[in-house]
Amino acid sequence: MATKQFKAESKRLLNLMINSIYTNKEIFLRELISNASDAIDKSYYRSLVDENVSFNKEDFYIRIAADKENKTLTITDTGIGMTKDELENNLGTIAKSGSFTFKNENEAKEGVDIIGQFGVGFYSAFMVSDLVTVKSRALNSDEAYKWESKGVEGYTIEPCEKNEVGTEITLKIKESTDDEKYDEFLDEYKIRSLIKKYSDFIKYPIKMMVKKSKLKEGSKDEHEDYFEDETLNSMVPIWRKNKNELKPEDYNQFYMDKHFGYEKPLKVIHSSVEGVVSYNTLLFIPARAPFDFYTKEFEKGLELYSNGVLIMEKCGDLLPDYFSFVQGLVDSADLSLNISRELLQHDRQLKFIAKKIKEKIKSELLLMQKNDREKYDEFYKNFGKQLKYGVYADFGSNKEVLQDLLMFYSSTEKKLVSLDEYVSRMKEDQKFIYYATGENIDKIEKLPQTEVVKDKGYEILYFTDEVDEFAIKMLMKYKEKEFKSVSSKDLGFESDDKESEKETKENKELFDFMKETLNGKVKEVRASNRLKTHPVCLANGGELSIDMEKVLNTMPNNQNVKADKILEINTNHKMFKSIKDAFENDKDKLKMLSNVLYNQALMIEGLPVDDPVEFANDVCSLIK
Repeated sequence: MATKQFKAESKRLLNLMINSIYTNKEIFLRELISNASDAIDKSYYRSLVDENVSFNKEDFYIRIAADKENKTLTITDTGIGMTKDELENNLGTIAKSGSFTFKNENEAKEGVDIIGQFGVGFYSAFMVSDLVTVKSRALNSDEAYKWESKGVEGYTIEPCEKNEVGTEITLKIKESTDDEKYDEFLDEYKIRSLIKKYSDFIKYPIKMMVKKSKLKEGSKDEHEDYFEDETLNSMVPIWRKNKNELKPEDYNQFYMDKHFGYEKPLKVIHSSVEGVVSYNTLLFIPARAPFDFYTKEFEKGLELYSNGVLIMEKCGDLLPDYFSFVQGLVDSADLSLNISRELLQHDRQLKFIAKKIKEKIKSELLLMQKNDREKYDEFYKNFGKQLKYGVYADFGSNKEVLQDLLMFYSSTEKKLVSLDEYVSRMKEDQKFIYYATGENIDKIEKLPQTEVVKDKGYEILYFTDEVDEFAIKMLMKYKEKEFKSVSSKDLGFESDDKESEKETKENKELFDFMKETLNGKVKEVRASNRLKTHPVCLANGGELSIDMEKVLNTMPNNQNVKADKILEINTNHKMFKSIKDAFENDKDKLKMLSNVLYNQALMIEGLPVDDPVEFANDVCSLIK
């Protein structure tokens, strides 16, 4: 029989598709099973419009058979089948899809739900086989035809014997090489795992005769092998079930079966959306962060399905980085898929779904924050840092989305509070949202800079993560209230400011001498309006704070940045009398005092002392 040639452009496309389009050879089975499912769908639709066609779901299935001896893999369906012309049109011209044409012709009618739409998926079979044989008998036809091809050389079509309606595709699997283990596609375990991975939720049973073992009759320890027909797929996705049918343990089991985590999730978000774009989502917030969550190795993304067929294991485009901790899946029939089903066009449907998922996650987190605070605190302990990174990232473009989700430890409540809760408790005369930064809560509690703010009865938010102050600088304000560090040059206390300005002017020469002694280490020395019991502290002299300096200088590209520092002196402390006496009577002693006080202020901030030996000697000299 004469071999028919593919058109020139089809040859080029076939070569390209086999060698380039598919990055993972194992998806050939997914493609062929999806096509088989489409064929059964077409039979079902025909039964809706033709009273002479019956559809008994029990009679429709997909069967897999592997023959290791002859190195063949066969996929059979009991679907609508193909005529000779359809074999010619659908398989003879690459990228000519019968499913796509069928759907277009019946677009306005209900019941048409076709997975395969682009006609190239069938040809993925050539990635793993040297010869593809298709036998098909169409519905309401007594004739059957065989289509056969070795690839780019062309194909043949001839009559054949086939008793049942449907299609049988047999692949002659390639010989294995050092680089490619083609034999694994004949292995029962591999076939089962591929179906579980990609086609578990195909709505028709995928059957295979599987090898099992049992005790021989009359024997206590001798076993014998036998074969049993088994359905390999679960068929009904949990996310398509009504939520009222499901129990928490159902979600937990699915979560662990999918290896999203090894303990039950903290939160389950199950939703079904009908509209311009229809889709189902099943999302999970883990109970704790994965071990690699805050590393470059962590890969975000949701599983993406089209009509129950896995398209991508990690679709990162569905989640913003700040919600990268969310796990789960999305299933939609409305996504535009390109020819490989592996790569998704970045179209408006995908962007629409991503936008709605982001909104849903935020609303669920806010509900948790409001109605189940203990659980939200647990969530925030694990993933709050990621939300704060999200505020800081992309020049603050996401701050409006995230600001209500942020929480910080409160000096008055002694627990995590939201910004909204803080603002709702602000005193009538309070202008700013005050915060203090430090390594941990205990150290912040002891900071001298907090004294005057606490004395006025104002609540202080404690920042203990390195990203906190960077995020707040990007946020700038919340509900028209600006953020103010307790170490800021200006705390907004007018009467106190006037008093400290007066003290600074009165002791200008003394403070100028101390500044000169410190030789550029501080921008200014002045009287403090914030100290009550401590003799000295450092204040921020610019936008870059002392804590931000510490964070930046721990980074790999350390540029040795320096924040402008102001040395503040408590003029009401007994130490100030010693300073004044030294200024009037012993300038050398004042130089030592200046260095000791500056180093003391550095240590309070957790900054290293420039010269520990000199500092220790100065302290000893002053004690004498």
